[in-house]
Amino acid sequence: MWWHIGLVANAVVALAYLLIVVAILRPLIAAGQLRTNPLGATTAAIFFTCAVHHGGHVVHMLLPYAHVEAVQGLALRASYDWQAAIWDLVTAAVGVYYWTLRRAYSALLKGATLFEDYHLRERNALELNDTVLQGMVVARMALDLGQTAKAVAALDASIASASHMISGLLGSGPGRDDRVLLRSEPAKLADPT
Repeated sequence: MWWHIGLVANAVVALAYLLIVVAILRPLIAAGQLRTNPLGATTAAIFFTCAVHHGGHVVHMLLPYAHVEAVQGLALRASYDWQAAIWDLVTAAVGVYYWTLRRAYSALLKGATLFEDYHLRERNALELNDTVLQGMVVARMALDLGQTAKAVAALDASIASASHMISGLLGSGPGRDDRVLLRSEPAKLADPT
């Protein structure tokens, strides 16, 4: 009896995992990122290997009906106890739960940005750094030339630009908890004296 539960649970797991592979690969392929996004491709590969593993259990448990590898299939069936069956049920429930969550978060999961490329993050960080640095250099030069108003305007523009860029990178919307975005400690500023 326990192997019957394991058979059904493993079939559900294999199907859920294969669908996750498709959900990951489709946007990566559409965006031309399959080779340039190793995190996305590897995540798909992990789910694919797990789907094959769980699907293999299903096939091996069914093979004795076809009189193929009957010894191995019957041994796998016999090895199923209530602990293995329960664990496979839990795994299947997690796979099904993933798909219910995916529907709720569908707007966040569109496109290949689910596995955002490291180079995009690096480019955004460099652009932010460059914007702030340029504003500070202009402000410093203006202060050296005694142009206080120009220095303040350059600092204000730099701060506004950086704030706008950071807000764009972080995004906004329902479900985002701004408390997790607070610094762990205050910024360390050099003492001007």
